Amino acid sequence: MLKVHLNHETGPEHLADLQSRLDPGIRLSTGECRSTADFDILVSGEPTAGELEGSPRLRAVIVPWVGVPLATLDLMREFPQIALHNLPYNIGPTAEMAVALLLAAAKRIVPYDQRFRQGYWSEEPSSKAPGSVMLDGGLALILGYGRIGRRIAAACRGLGMRVAGVRRSPGPAAEEYAIADLPGLLPHAAALVVCLPHTHETDGLIGWRELELLPANAVLVNVARGGIVEEAALYRTLKARRIYAAGIDVWYRYPSATERKQGLPHPPSAFPFHELDNVVMSPHRAGWSKEKEPARIGELANMLNAAARGEPMPYRVDPQRGY
Repeated sequence: MLKVHLNHETGPEHLADLQSRLDPGIRLSTGECRSTADFDILVSGEPTAGELEGSPRLRAVIVPWVGVPLATLDLMREFPQIALHNLPYNIGPTAEMAVALLLAAAKRIVPYDQRFRQGYWSEEPSSKAPGSVMLDGGLALILGYGRIGRRIAAACRGLGMRVAGVRRSPGPAAEEYAIADLPGLLPHAAALVVCLPHTHETDGLIGWRELELLPANAVLVNVARGGIVEEAALYRTLKARRIYAAGIDVWYRYPSATERKQGLPHPPSAFPFHELDNVVMSPHRAGWSKEKEPARIGELANMLNAAARGEPMPYRVDPQRGY
């Protein structure tokens, strides 16, 4: 019998869906972990040390989304006997959001929409930004060339862009580069798309120096984690119009669970990004779609069924590397 504890908020209909997909030899429990527990697999985005210590038979933790929080990576290093996995169920929607933000920012869709709703066929006369920048023929510099990055690359090629994919361990393909190559690539980028994992190594990877290297007509898109791009540097770069625009789906401050449930407003940054007309803001919804939960449940069921059959679970994460 494989015992699985789900410590991740899931609606009753999705919980029933998960249960219906599991092999008979799997027992599923939910809710807060007891001080002493008895399960083999814990499904939790942010497990505590007490939860990991409380079940002697625990052999794996599954973070039920793409990427692993830094605090979880740090904690899991203290428990090398417990395997860490994540759940990349939303590759397609995340890539779609990246392309949507890129086009919206490059073509100034939001400012023109707001003005046109008032009957005006142009932007504010005081606007200092040109009506749009052309991406066709430009370089799409994709920071993080994994499953999501390659999907974004395919869309960018369809727009007529050239592609350079940056990853920690580049392969033999001509378009793949190492992180050390960034200084030479940034001055040629029409678009910088950030979609790599957030680790201690990538925290603040794009700061003042890197933003200064981008050309004035560049568009920055971040669908990974806010901390990869330095907050103050990004805000001041956009405010000074040092680059053309940005499309941002991931942020620096997030509401608490209570604030989310009550629908209370919560600013996503210490800086007033909302006052800038050259940024398209999205509330960390790249992975959201009508099909999101069924996709997550289906992928999770496949992983748990593999474990129950004695097969290795996919999507293993190395806590030292962060992915």
